[in-house]
Amino acid sequence: MDKIALHSPGVVIAAGSSSPELTLREIWMMLWRRRRIIYGSVGVCFLLAILLLMITTRRYKSVGEIQVQKDSGTSLGLQTDTTDTPSDALEENMILQTQAKILESDSLALRVINELHLEQTEDYKEKWSPISWVFGLISPKGRPDPKGASLDDSPHRRVQVLKIFHKKMTVKVVDGTRLIDVEYLSPDPQLAAAVVNHMLQGLIETGFQTRYDATTQVSSWLNGQLADLRAQTQELQAKVVKLRQGSGVYALGEVDQQGKDQVYSPTLDKLQIATQAVAQAEQNRILKGAIYDVAKTGNPELISGLSGNTILASSSSGIGSSLTLIQNLRLQEATLQGQLQEMSAKFGPNYPKIAETRGNLEAVQGAIRAEVDRVAGRAHNDFIVAQQTEENTRKDYDAAKGQAETLNNRTIEVQMARQEADQTRTLYDDLLRRLKESGLLAGLRSTNITIVDAGRPTDKPAKPVALLYLFGSIVAGLFVGAAVALLRDVTDIKIQDVREITRELGATPLCVLPYQNERAALPSNTIANYPLILLPVLDSPRSIFVESLRSLRTSLMLSRHGAPPRSVLVTSPLAGEGKSYISWNLAILFAQQGKRVLLCDADLRKARLHKDLLLDPKAGLSTVLAGLSNDHGASAMIPVSAVPGLDLMPAGPTPPYPSELLSSDQMANLLKVWESQYDLVLLDAPPVLPVTDSVVLSSFVDSVLLIARHQKTPLLALEKSYQMLEAVHSESDRKINVLVNGVREQPAAGHVFYEYIGRKSVRA
Repeated sequence: MDKIALHSPGVVIAAGSSSPELTLREIWMMLWRRRRIIYGSVGVCFLLAILLLMITTRRYKSVGEIQVQKDSGTSLGLQTDTTDTPSDALEENMILQTQAKILESDSLALRVINELHLEQTEDYKEKWSPISWVFGLISPKGRPDPKGASLDDSPHRRVQVLKIFHKKMTVKVVDGTRLIDVEYLSPDPQLAAAVVNHMLQGLIETGFQTRYDATTQVSSWLNGQLADLRAQTQELQAKVVKLRQGSGVYALGEVDQQGKDQVYSPTLDKLQIATQAVAQAEQNRILKGAIYDVAKTGNPELISGLSGNTILASSSSGIGSSLTLIQNLRLQEATLQGQLQEMSAKFGPNYPKIAETRGNLEAVQGAIRAEVDRVAGRAHNDFIVAQQTEENTRKDYDAAKGQAETLNNRTIEVQMARQEADQTRTLYDDLLRRLKESGLLAGLRSTNITIVDAGRPTDKPAKPVALLYLFGSIVAGLFVGAAVALLRDVTDIKIQDVREITRELGATPLCVLPYQNERAALPSNTIANYPLILLPVLDSPRSIFVESLRSLRTSLMLSRHGAPPRSVLVTSPLAGEGKSYISWNLAILFAQQGKRVLLCDADLRKARLHKDLLLDPKAGLSTVLAGLSNDHGASAMIPVSAVPGLDLMPAGPTPPYPSELLSSDQMANLLKVWESQYDLVLLDAPPVLPVTDSVVLSSFVDSVLLIARHQKTPLLALEKSYQMLEAVHSESDRKINVLVNGVREQPAAGHVFYEYIGRKSVRA
């Protein structure tokens, strides 16, 4: 760490590190220097937030809650036990996610929009947007909506309305429960509650309709089969009656416990077995046909609904396992969709994991379609096999029946007909009972959703949140202000940090002077009446600024190797750096040490020093250099009465060629004469960059004091001035010293000025 430590009886001035690396401290210094920009940015953002709160439409939130119950009923769909039994957590989550996706579906949204006529409300009217208008100019336009068409037949209107609806509606699954919350925002609290209630009721009706349609479709097909069974039963019963009239059945002569005649025949036993096989094959063929009819639809929802039907689930173990697999795949599909939405909302569409998850989702969906196709194919094969089995069994039955007719004549035929009629009747009654049970099941087990809390109007708006808007405006203001402040500080070419001078010039500043308002002590009349007594060295001799000047005086005397400088050139890169002000105060300080000091106004273009004494002399440096005085300017010198030992050499009338006079040998000789007559000669010269006068004079003096003003002088201007002065050859071992003037106290930058008397930091 490079430090500048300038000691005096009352002042210590410290400069911080010269490291060029950008650290947190450097960033803090930048922000502190530009804190007004940050304050302004925060203020503007805060006012904009207040304005936005005033003009933003108040929106009310209505919240409804439903419970997704477990299916735990009897064969008739009636629950007998209210105690929950343990179940698979993954299956529970799949059911909850499925119901949540149904709530977010477009079909349910369109139903609510049409029922409540939301399209006619103010929120759903299409508003003009400049961004949408620009994209509309460059993007291809689709076919316009037909005039007077419904919402379902108007694609453009439907997309816009659904987009607005989904933006205002939120569906959330409550973690760790079977509850789902539905929220909706609207300027009308009554409308918000109505939308939520219609959504909940629509979900219940949708679940009912889905299950009812699946069961009704199977029941419709069974009805057709039952009609054939009923006709067949009637024919068999009529045949039994007809054959009984002339039957000759072998009897054992005994009756059973029920009072029926006992007969015996191996052929009849064989026929009985064949008859049972025919009945089972026919029943199997009917059930397999029902499954195949549902599987042909290819709808996973309908197919998976077969798993809850006790008639069809027990007909084929292969179909049952496939239905279980479809349910598991649909669970995986719901889980992957949830993960995809969560990652898209959290990390954005470019997150690498999204592509992998989307691929897994497509694979699961493909597996569902493949499994549905396999179920359809398996159901078809089962149906064909059942038909063939029924045909083969019936052939065996016909053969046994022929043998029985041959063996037992009409009596055995009567017994067979009776048995066949009874079995057919039993099959018919069983299927009829199950069909009625299915219809009742479709009505009683329609849904497992109950409404816990219906949507209700609220008295306070949910948006906008004033605290969030105001806090967000402050954060945004700080962010924007910091960004602008850093950009402004980086692009500012003026000297902001004393350490920059060391890094760029390779020369350490001789001294750092605190900020001093040069006109702060002026009276209320005019600048022309400004008295010399109001200079800080005379008016405030114990101030921070004067103590810093004393440190400058000491450092200037010790800046040269060997003897102290006898002549010092005071200049600056540009005008307005405070060189004349510092020249006056520095000259007075040297004079107060008991030295004879000559302050020469070497600015022959814009002379100033004589104005501070309220004088207008006719002679000066220009007349001496022009040869109009032979006493080396003694007659033109003006003693400063307020400061004993201090004389002023005014600039005199403005000559036509100032640079030629200042670069003449006469100027060099004159300066040597003055050095022999005075202890110190201070030359207040013009700026370096506008004119070449200071560059010329720098070759005649022992020391140069190059003054740069903090936060005003461009660093490039200081660097250029330093290089121009350094390039001038000098035979007096001239020393070029840099002085930074007008530095405001910045603790973060190491610009701290301590006052000994007050024992505390005093900010200039």
